[in-house]
Amino acid sequence: MGAFEFEPEDLGNTAVGVAREAADLVRRAREAMLTGETVQVDTKSTDTDVVTAVDRASERLIRERLAELRPADAVLGEEEGGGAGDGVTWVVDPIDGTVNFLYGLPGFAVSVAAQVGGVSVAGAVVEPVSGRCWTAVRGHGAWLDGRRLHVSSPARLDLTLVGTGFAYDVARRARQAEVVSRLVPRVRDIRRAGAASLDLCAVAAGWLDAYVEHGLSPWDWAAGALVAREAGALVTLPGEDEELGKEVTYAASPAIAAELRAVLLECGIADA
Repeated sequence: MGAFEFEPEDLGNTAVGVAREAADLVRRAREAMLTGETVQVDTKSTDTDVVTAVDRASERLIRERLAELRPADAVLGEEEGGGAGDGVTWVVDPIDGTVNFLYGLPGFAVSVAAQVGGVSVAGAVVEPVSGRCWTAVRGHGAWLDGRRLHVSSPARLDLTLVGTGFAYDVARRARQAEVVSRLVPRVRDIRRAGAASLDLCAVAAGWLDAYVEHGLSPWDWAAGALVAREAGALVTLPGEDEELGKEVTYAASPAIAAELRAVLLECGIADA
């Protein structure tokens, strides 16, 4: 193989192995925190947008392993940046759901995806606490610990469970809350779990019927959106639907995707 050639299934195996190793690091750090060990915490865009020393350690480990396994590939990570390469680019979120991690909540994950030309072709999302491993390879389906995933099929919009999230910027968070307040009477209920990758995987498993959020970065959705799409969800990524908003990430069961999109527009999501 040349430097920029690849087999998607090989990339999938690499994503799983690297994400599992990083998840073990994060799990051990969490266990130490629960017994009283302190962890360094800094802020990024706002005082509520946090990064820990464990985020940075997880990303360093992932970069080191990828440098050993795929030295010709580029890496784009949440904490250390980077950019797309000419061939495979690894898009990495070392802890998706850092606030949950910091508070001791179990809903966080390590997300690792391989992209070619900005399109995810393989990915893994590993939950350090439960050990669950969500995987997908483009054209080969989506899986949770060896079980093939399929999206739900809600009968009506008012029986639809929708996941979402909120920005760190206070003004934008307030606008997003207004949209949600208008949406709540139209659907079964809303869930806000705090980790975009896991919300997208929840759509894949049928644990959510849909998920929508503005302002995500590529590392938030690179692996999870592939898992959702390979499970049968209709997925819209940032820049693909300017009517909903150029920064929207949207994944939904085909049974309600079009109707929910129309309702979201009525609720003012384009202005969120």
